[in-house]
Amino acid sequence: ILQQDAGLSVAEVADRVGLSASPCWRRIKRLEDSGLIRKRVTLLNASLLGLDFEVYAIVKLSLPSRENLDLFETAVANWPEVVQCATITGREDYVLRIITSDMHAFDQFLREKLLSLAIVSDCESHIVTRGVKNVTALPLGIVTPHVS
Repeated sequence: ILQQDAGLSVAEVADRVGLSASPCWRRIKRLEDSGLIRKRVTLLNASLLGLDFEVYAIVKLSLPSRENLDLFETAVANWPEVVQCATITGREDYVLRIITSDMHAFDQFLREKLLSLAIVSDCESHIVTRGVKNVTALPLGIVTPHVS
């Protein structure tokens, strides 16, 4: 329930799960204290903000040494356009999810930030033409719960 709407009050959550507010609050607090609930966020409408140009970039470093990996990851952490970054298996090293306002802004990001790093040897960009599925909730139905 909280994955779908973290803005619900404890009373609303309690009503939906069939508990009174006090035990429901204690359970939520326990989930937060255990780290299972990391944080609560508000999802914004990217289109209304003019941030609807989305690109997945596959990046290969010239040499994936520990020093280069650290250098790249530090740079990425400081680029607001990169909303997700993950190391990947295969010939390439990273996949980045990049959000900008338009093609010009993406080109500027590419030239002034990503490709200005000497350790980047290759970057293949894939522009998203239409989002098909974008959820933030984890698929809890496929695992056996470990937390009571």
